Amino acid sequence: MKIKTKDDRRVRIHLRQRKRISGTKERPRLSVFRSVTHIYAQVIDDMNGQTLVSASTVEPSLKGALEKAARGGNVKGAEAIGKAIAERSIERGITRVVFDRSGFLYHGRIRAVADAARKAGLEF
Repeated sequence: MKIKTKDDRRVRIHLRQRKRISGTKERPRLSVFRSVTHIYAQVIDDMNGQTLVSASTVEPSLKGALEKAARGGNVKGAEAIGKAIAERSIERGITRVVFDRSGFLYHGRIRAVADAARKAGLEF
């Protein structure tokens, strides 16, 4: 795979990470994806190929509940998504996950999602 763009680089890193990271029923994978305007988080059981829980800034229920300063494209919005995904996971009985940063640097919005999820009760 030849790297021509930043997204090619990210995908290559993501594929390299996914060789080692896998979600099981006992410990599913928390995958985070960020675009310029939104952020998405999913808790995935890779053994069965199922998304167990998801949250994103596109959802009308979360979009309306965000503070005025919080949007999908900033750290405040990322913190809201981290808290929401942790609450939904705990409701489903999931307390331990494996964090998958999807090839993004552990910095900024990705880190904000992880910290907020940990603070809300998820273990990883």
